[in-house]
Amino acid sequence: MIKSPIRVLHVFGYFGRGGAESMVMNLYRSIDKSEIQFGFVVHGDKIGDFEEEAKLMGADIFRVPDYKGKNHLDYKKAWKNIFKNNPEYSVIHGHVRSTANIYLSIAQQFGLKTIAHSHSTSSGSGLAAQVKNLFQYGIRFYTDEYLACSKEAGQWLFGKKICNRENFHVLYNAIDSSEYIYNPAVRDLKRAELNLVDKFVVGHVGRFYEAKNHKFIIDIFYQLLKIHDNAVLVLVGEGDLKAEIEEQVSGLGIQDKVKFLGLRADVNELLQAFDVFLFPSLFEGLPVTLVETQAAGLPSVISDTITNDIKITEFIKFVSLDEKPSNWAELVLKTVDASPRRDTSSDIKANYYDIEITANWYTTFIKEITNKK
Repeated sequence: MIKSPIRVLHVFGYFGRGGAESMVMNLYRSIDKSEIQFGFVVHGDKIGDFEEEAKLMGADIFRVPDYKGKNHLDYKKAWKNIFKNNPEYSVIHGHVRSTANIYLSIAQQFGLKTIAHSHSTSSGSGLAAQVKNLFQYGIRFYTDEYLACSKEAGQWLFGKKICNRENFHVLYNAIDSSEYIYNPAVRDLKRAELNLVDKFVVGHVGRFYEAKNHKFIIDIFYQLLKIHDNAVLVLVGEGDLKAEIEEQVSGLGIQDKVKFLGLRADVNELLQAFDVFLFPSLFEGLPVTLVETQAAGLPSVISDTITNDIKITEFIKFVSLDEKPSNWAELVLKTVDASPRRDTSSDIKANYYDIEITANWYTTFIKEITNKK
């Protein structure tokens, strides 16, 4: 019999404010830590935004080197040392796909129950994406339990056959919906703080990388300014493509209309300040951000590449990426006019996206799999 608390090791590349990381931290804050305790393995030396908070809740933070191919043996050795020196961990929950076939297979050798989790429906484009797709195929052979943010994300990573098995589950990207309930007083304070009073505010939260399609966001906003010259675009996040987007904004001469806020810990309040949310992603799993926008009653115009499962409320409007930026701009304005804000917490809970429900499910799930022979 495994002693309480059951210790689960979560694996990330970087422990920053990404969607998967935010989802797991929501879960970690809500679980009963006398029953389940988390530890985290992160790649590389860069300290992530969530590491200090995780430590304060009792988590261990372990580090392994970034996988370079040529350091294959050192990478395996680092994992073996973690398992050898920390036998109290009985479950590993992998969120990194590209090397999961390596660390999950080693985990099985040390007797851990293995979980693979799909958070997306694509690896992107280019040679790097093709290599990832090749490496991640092996996940299917070293996993005891399969989780995904949506059925589509599961089918993409694991295949349809696995998604019809009893050991496949959709784990909802849940949030504490009480933190996002629309509050006009918070809205007024945040808009004053950011100098957005009397502005039409278009918002986006997301890492600056290919999938989030920031270039198209700027194209849409540029067209929207032709209709509504009092508009401001607020971009929250960091990433490799941020400088490129800043150049695009500068080239269009709209620097005074676009705010780059970087990483923020007050996203729940920022969503109150926005009038509309723009999210034309090229691909996604099931974005936590869009659960948050709906919990805030924020009208959101999103690409139809995103699963229909994300539509929890009337505040989601799907648009094809084939539509011109000017058409998107017009739809943004129509969506705002059609969607007065309200308290949506009952909708969030009814669709299983409230963190209390998910935390209870995950606790039961971990207990069950650790008792499996």
